[in-house]
Amino acid sequence: MAFRPRMQTRLEGVTVVDDLRYRDWHGVVADVWNVSLARGARGEYVSPDPRMFIVLDKSGAGDIRLGTTPETTRELGGAGGQAISYIPADVRIWSRVEDDCRLRHLDLHFDMAAIGERFDEAIDRAVVETPRIAFSDERVLSIARLIAAECLHPGELHGLYGDSLTTALFVAAFQIGRKKERKHVQLPPWQLRRATDYILSHCMRTIRLQELADLTGLSQSHFCRAFKASTGVPPHQWQMQARLSKVKDLLARRDLSLTDVAVASGFSDQAHFTRVFRRMVGTTPAMWRRNRGAGNRAPDRHDEYAQ
Repeated sequence: MAFRPRMQTRLEGVTVVDDLRYRDWHGVVADVWNVSLARGARGEYVSPDPRMFIVLDKSGAGDIRLGTTPETTRELGGAGGQAISYIPADVRIWSRVEDDCRLRHLDLHFDMAAIGERFDEAIDRAVVETPRIAFSDERVLSIARLIAAECLHPGELHGLYGDSLTTALFVAAFQIGRKKERKHVQLPPWQLRRATDYILSHCMRTIRLQELADLTGLSQSHFCRAFKASTGVPPHQWQMQARLSKVKDLLARRDLSLTDVAVASGFSDQAHFTRVFRRMVGTTPAMWRRNRGAGNRAPDRHDEYAQ
């Protein structure tokens, strides 16, 4: 179901000049209002959803004031001045005008549950729960004008355009930075030694991640993160490096053919062994053995095909 903003209002001296223009995107509803304000006009507003009020254009001599109490209102500017106000959920707001004027403004209503899906814990809850009345931000105002244009003259652009604009405005208005990467805790030395000793003893076969997690009493995901934090590589890659080291020891033996080494290394056949070895070392087992001067025995009958 689409998000529908709810707001209670009490207005005096306010006349809507044009039809309401609005658009709704994921988690945001945008309204563009064009109103005439008579001398002494006033309003009172409260909504269960946070919203942003942005002055787009103003004409006439009347000063427009907005505040969280009738006694603490601040003047709203136009043309890039103090044109933006943010009102958190359930915060009552009052407005009044001293003299006749015309006003076009953009209201953005935020569904914080949907907004939160985009940013997770990157949103500072204290910031979105604090009113900000009559502030200026050129980036926010520029994006707001693009959003208003989409409301007034909806084109055929994909909905992702509006989603991107509202996301960019939210990021700019609330200074949302990059999500900080969590530092994963390393394994204690005894757990790391137990895991690496086990890998070294069984590296010639496939070791399931659950086996290693059970050795340390951790969940698979926790173990994997902690192991990588401790060694710099995930468990599977560490095993492959340990396996490769033992394979090289086998290749250095003069009494073993390449087929014998492949079988002892746990590969299904010599071709598979050759492909994996080449990928990890950059050369074939036969060429590696030849370069190491591994012996003067008669060539393995498969050596010529392993290159």
